[in-house]
Amino acid sequence: MSIALKQVFNKDKTFRPKRKFEPGTQRFELHKKAQASLSSGVDLRAAVALPHGEDLNDWVAVHVVDFFNRINLIYGTVCEFCTEKSCPVMSGGPRYEYRWQDDHKYKKPTALPAPKYMNLLMDWIEVQINNEDIFPTSIGIPFPKNFIQICKKIICRLFRVFVHVYIHHFDRMMLMGAEAHVNTCYKHFYYFSTELNLIDRKELEPLKEMTSGMCH
Repeated sequence: MSIALKQVFNKDKTFRPKRKFEPGTQRFELHKKAQASLSSGVDLRAAVALPHGEDLNDWVAVHVVDFFNRINLIYGTVCEFCTEKSCPVMSGGPRYEYRWQDDHKYKKPTALPAPKYMNLLMDWIEVQINNEDIFPTSIGIPFPKNFIQICKKIICRLFRVFVHVYIHHFDRMMLMGAEAHVNTCYKHFYYFSTELNLIDRKELEPLKEMTSGMCH
């Protein structure tokens, strides 16, 4: 990464603290393996395939946490330009609007300004990945039976961050010279999510045209 990009993607811009894997754990080793594949310049489509003999839940957990960290960082670089005035609704262009729903304050799908939606989204994901009952870090502690379903929801919501950033804030990314970095992160995310069937095809519609040109 260039010095300019390092200044763009620095820790002070991170929207949320990064979740890390403890050295010595199997997930830490898997994370290193995944990062090594990316650093070696291997084809991104090949890099996301489940390695022979590895557990699917572990592989998904490692990537979901990594994508949260990366996408959190990407949004952190534009969040000062994503305001209630500039983005009064959480959308991906005129055809797609996202409404927030959770088990607490927003029990029905609710239209919110994009920055409010993003805060709730990142808070919600952070709670999931820091919950030992969902993302166990101790060896021998099993994943819950609905782990993949929870990860599908996380992936779906993270994809919406890409949609909003690409459609409403990509000019800012280009001014920073960060588009190549964001595009690589998106391709990695797209290949992983589709390879392991973690996202519904209809969710991909807002970026379908861009994706067909970028991920072929």
